[in-house]
Amino acid sequence: MKHPLVKYLREEHLPTIFCPGCGDGIVMKALFMAFDELGIEKLDKYIFVSGIGCAAWIPSPHIKADTVHTLHGRAIPIATGIKLARPDLEVIVVGGDGDIAGIGGNHLLHAARRNMDIMTIMVNNLVYGMTGGQLAPTTPIGFKTSTTPYGNIEYPLDTCMVVASAGANYVARWTVAHFKQLKDSFKKALHKKGFRFIEVVAQCTSRVTNRMGIPPSHYMKELLRKSINISKVEFGSQIHDDQIIIGEYIDRDRESYIELMARMEVK
Repeated sequence: MKHPLVKYLREEHLPTIFCPGCGDGIVMKALFMAFDELGIEKLDKYIFVSGIGCAAWIPSPHIKADTVHTLHGRAIPIATGIKLARPDLEVIVVGGDGDIAGIGGNHLLHAARRNMDIMTIMVNNLVYGMTGGQLAPTTPIGFKTSTTPYGNIEYPLDTCMVVASAGANYVARWTVAHFKQLKDSFKKALHKKGFRFIEVVAQCTSRVTNRMGIPPSHYMKELLRKSINISKVEFGSQIHDDQIIIGEYIDRDRESYIELMARMEVK
């Protein structure tokens, strides 16, 4: 008997191409469970857009839906074009922190500012994973990467804080160790309009865990240990460099770009 979530999966691409212990499969299962619990049987009204990177392989080639695999950092503008051309479709972007916050950071900022009707899932493994483990905007202070062999001296970007401040309707961060919360965030975001952004901190067993000196089998426990809910953090307060702020940053219902465009009078 097949698993009930297989209905969302292109079985011809099994097993997945993800490295053993990678967090991308956990993210994919949480999204599938969100669809299933919402009673969405087919994804014919959904289109997935991804750029380049490990997380970009989640929708393409694995999800049984229309997908667009585009240039590095350019998933969000492609998704914007699709939504403007086909506002009847639900458009979901999936990518990594290097792809979305680094190379595509400008697009992320302005999609949030416009409150564009797109759901964006950013899987954050703290480095440019697929291309060699280079420094990313989310790399913690002191972390050694292939381009910072003596340790990173740049402060990391709080992507959720930036996107929430820019104007998104829904912003949340979880880790792959917070599976139920992640799944519930996906369910909430799928029901909302405007720009929705969910960051998922995930392990990279090839580029990250070996440099942190943490066995892959213990990494999930480390994610739980380092996580602190945003409700316990005062704005502007100092947190330890190794802490991960999780939870919902913003949840509101401002008019979305598509709704504003529909009301626009052309004279």
